[in-house]
Amino acid sequence: MPRLALSQVIRACALATPLLASLPGPLAAQPMEGCPPSRDIMARFDDFLRTGKMPPELGRWIVDARMQAIEPWKAFDNVHFVGVCWVSAWAVRTDDGVVLIDTLHEPHVDGLVANLGKAGIALADIKYVIMTHGHFDHVGGAAKLKPLLPNAKFVMTQAGWDEALETARASEATPRRWSMIAPEVTVKDGDAIRLGGTSFTVLETPGHTLGTASYVFDVKDANNTYRAVTIGGFGLNAVKDSKQVEAYIASVDRVGALVKQGQAPITVHLAMHPPTIGLMETREKLAARKPGEPNALVDPDDLTKWLAELRTGAEQRLEIERKAGR
Repeated sequence: MPRLALSQVIRACALATPLLASLPGPLAAQPMEGCPPSRDIMARFDDFLRTGKMPPELGRWIVDARMQAIEPWKAFDNVHFVGVCWVSAWAVRTDDGVVLIDTLHEPHVDGLVANLGKAGIALADIKYVIMTHGHFDHVGGAAKLKPLLPNAKFVMTQAGWDEALETARASEATPRRWSMIAPEVTVKDGDAIRLGGTSFTVLETPGHTLGTASYVFDVKDANNTYRAVTIGGFGLNAVKDSKQVEAYIASVDRVGALVKQGQAPITVHLAMHPPTIGLMETREKLAARKPGEPNALVDPDDLTKWLAELRTGAEQRLEIERKAGR
């Protein structure tokens, strides 16, 4: 998969906390065109982080449902991407229903619902919504989705629920106020959500936020089965002190060990922010894939390199935090 420059990844991915406060209210202006190349998107985020000023076209694009909209696409036989250009939602089919990973946020929830329908997934078939952490871009759609999913249970770690409720309360003073549902199912490290013969193992991977969780599960491609991970967050934008960066490094190392393990290693990364790993470009490769060719999302070597770069960036941030006495 295409990988972006380390500076873009570390400084621009998963910008929920500073991003929410800087998003404009509804504006009628010319946004970015559709879903631009990943590098173009990340370059604009890089400008935002470097200057502290939200580029107007980027702010409008993030909250423009029409511009963000993309058609759902099949990543594996049992996995559909049903999100938007800048943030993912994954629908995983099992023999007894569907598990949805993350909820997007307004104004994109209607698009998520439409994409589920286009993928042939009935809302009543969704049995679990497993969420990665409490930032608005990943859980901000839960309140709207809950009454639409009559058979679904919403799942997150305790720290994830806590931070979601806290960040929702903090949003009340911003132009982009959002609300969070009350906690339903609370999971902890090592727990597994099981449905129709598929297990979603919970990894508490604090660092991006203290409540960040990742999920490990099997994906199927013809006669092959691969172990996949959704890493809940790997941005350093919400870091408060050196202790949090140390937790981040430990989480990166933990996922890295699972990629390298001899039995049932992780070989697939289903990212929660498509531009950070060039996911839309990989989608194009899958669309052009010929029978018998490998699935471009199965790339453990690339994932290992990606994690190593994240670790390098985190080590640099750790030095900064320690020098600042935090």
